[in-house]
Amino acid sequence: MTQMSNSNNCDNCPVHNKENLIKLGLNMEQVDYVITMAGNPNTGKSTVFNNLTGLHQHTGNWPGKTVSRAEGGFIYNEKRYKVVDLPGTYSLLSTSTDEEVARNFILFGQPDVTVIVVDATRLERNLNLALQILEITDRAVLCLNLMDEAKRNNIEIDERALSKELGIPVIPASARRKEGMKELLAAIEEVAAGKYVCKPHKIKSRSIKLNNAISSLASKLAEQFPNLPNLNWVALRLLEGDNSIIEAVQSGELGSINAGDSTVQL
Repeated sequence: MTQMSNSNNCDNCPVHNKENLIKLGLNMEQVDYVITMAGNPNTGKSTVFNNLTGLHQHTGNWPGKTVSRAEGGFIYNEKRYKVVDLPGTYSLLSTSTDEEVARNFILFGQPDVTVIVVDATRLERNLNLALQILEITDRAVLCLNLMDEAKRNNIEIDERALSKELGIPVIPASARRKEGMKELLAAIEEVAAGKYVCKPHKIKSRSIKLNNAISSLASKLAEQFPNLPNLNWVALRLLEGDNSIIEAVQSGELGSINAGDSTVQL
């Protein structure tokens, strides 16, 4: 991996929302890029997190939540990375506090890279969360963990075909053996610095009627919440009857994170 350029080209600029991340409880001093770890429970996500951060980590709670948060950091090619380990979840549909925390961080914090850790022996089931994440962010890396278990069970995965299908880097790994970590770091850097432009899979089977409804509602949301990211995704959640999003729109809390409020509530 080559050293990152010191030029001021905005291709290398971080995309994370610093103000929102501070409101979400992060110390953003001396941070170049923000990385978050997402995945189903029991995918080895915490092991990947530990491999990346080593002893440079600490734990606490999310603001206003009883959900614990692990946070760490590392330096790679002279850039400082903050890493946040999200709660293990099966979806981002906000049916639990863990899901709310994970969704809000990706939606409002806009991390530079979301590392989606999946169990290679249960790939199909794990891809449900991956596809939901790719509806929110176009900056992600898929860590295909537990490859040693997959090989033991004679499971073969064409990671190049999977990468092409998902539109993001796919890195085979066995975190317990610390295999694939160098490749994962390189992929994280490429996405964070804009060297690898992700073109993630998007659902294309929506009807014209639904797309028109999403577009119309997104326009109205933009008027009420001009700084809200991912308007189409929020509009779709409203159309699907996501109660937490509906309540946040009705109360005005949906825009509070961009209006100087010190808390984030959805």
